[in-house]
Amino acid sequence: MDTRTLTLGGRFTHVAQWPTPALVLIEAHAQDDITLSDAAWSTSEGIEVGEPWTDLYGNRGQRLLLPAGESVFEWSATTLVPDEVDAQDPDAEQHSPEDLPDAVLPFLWPSRYCQSDVLSSDAWRLFGSGPRTLQRAIDVSQWVFDHVEYRTGSTMSWWSAVDTFNNGYGICRDMAHTFVALCRALNIPARYVSGYLPDMDVPPLPTEMDFHAWAEVFFGGRWWTIDPRHAARRKGHIAIARGRDAADVPLVTTFGNPWLKRMIVTCHEPS
Repeated sequence: MDTRTLTLGGRFTHVAQWPTPALVLIEAHAQDDITLSDAAWSTSEGIEVGEPWTDLYGNRGQRLLLPAGESVFEWSATTLVPDEVDAQDPDAEQHSPEDLPDAVLPFLWPSRYCQSDVLSSDAWRLFGSGPRTLQRAIDVSQWVFDHVEYRTGSTMSWWSAVDTFNNGYGICRDMAHTFVALCRALNIPARYVSGYLPDMDVPPLPTEMDFHAWAEVFFGGRWWTIDPRHAARRKGHIAIARGRDAADVPLVTTFGNPWLKRMIVTCHEPS
């Protein structure tokens, strides 16, 4: 398999009034089929680095203690990714709930941002007659892409799948939540993914590079990547963390109220 090299990472600048504990989820998921090299954390003077931690879903994070005043932390790495678009088999069959593995079942339930119970009647009205294959999830993704306008910075942290569905706009996080909620309403296991996405073999977006959100659905005994923000198979999806929705996989959780002064995201082929 041909591969390509990417440099990736995230750099955060905070200003805190007092020492503030933080949990950070920005490392690429090393358990996936990618090769990381030169992976490292760097911090400004005064930040205390604790032990790494692993959450309920197997996501790996880092504990930090931010000092009072301005501080900077950064994770960076080089990685190899397959030079091919996301795998997809539209004929992969949908499992009946009773046949699903135990570990997959939590991704059928409603969650904070993915209220599949509220959207159930809409989901069945729109997609109930669709095929019981991966094609049904592809159709849901295309619908979200066609009916939800992507607006940079348009929503706040409380904005949910129901808000996006009813108002017709959001950011990639909201489009992923809406897709996940509609899939779960159709008894399709779906999980939220945060990560990095480079502009590989596509026109670069006019906006500054940011972290990305997409989804995975379970068909035919495996998980498949679906990205409703683009409704297209892309190269270079690199997962950071997976969960029921964004509440499970926040990039940075601070136990205080520091000001996020600056965030810089890198994910590109080296020049």
